[in-house]
Amino acid sequence: MISFRKVNKWYGEYHALNDVTAEVAKGEVLVVCGPSGSGKSTLIRTVNRLEEIQQGRIEFDAQDVHSPALDLNKFRSHVGFVFQSFNLFPHLSVAQNIMLAPVNVLKKRRADARAHAVALLERVGLAAKADAFPGQLSGGQQQRVAIARALAMDPPAMLFDEPTSALDPEMVGEVLQVMKSLARDGMTMMCVTHEMNFAREVADKVWFMDQGRLVETGTPEAFFSNPQSERARKFLSDLRAH
Repeated sequence: MISFRKVNKWYGEYHALNDVTAEVAKGEVLVVCGPSGSGKSTLIRTVNRLEEIQQGRIEFDAQDVHSPALDLNKFRSHVGFVFQSFNLFPHLSVAQNIMLAPVNVLKKRRADARAHAVALLERVGLAAKADAFPGQLSGGQQQRVAIARALAMDPPAMLFDEPTSALDPEMVGEVLQVMKSLARDGMTMMCVTHEMNFAREVADKVWFMDQGRLVETGTPEAFFSNPQSERARKFLSDLRAH
């Protein structure tokens, strides 16, 4: 579903992604972890070209993401992306936020888009909030609306860039529950997250990054019980101490 081939990115002199080669299979749940500044968010943001790369190739659903011929807006409309900050439109109701892209991009009838929005809100446990505004919701509720909004375009895969890091601890669980249910339904997911319990319980695969390199890949069992690199061992022992 998503493949990286010798992907390199620089910010000036700084080598942010260093020869990353790996792939995410259809229906797989991948967690990307690593210390701050290791390139995790940069990597996930290259998948829908929020970040450009200087070398290498990235494919999403068999499309070359960085091809000059790519219709970027059309392409992005098929990639579900959930940000750290929820990025909802404050002047639109919850349902209107979710309907916006299906109506304007897919040209769906408003009534159909509204029905779909309500069904998605039910899926994320917020059916009663369709006509509320984002400012009336908690952070966890806003993030669940953001997930519903991403799902409204029926994407073949979902990208999550630290979706719980802006939330109060008691709200993290409600967002992770929604992500777990998506995983159970077979959604292809690439998640940058610090939630190691989520990685342990839900991921099919864990990628560990450090200094722009993909240092280690493996199953959660292998990664957590027997990390191969010294850097991953230190990362996990720091987490446990914390």
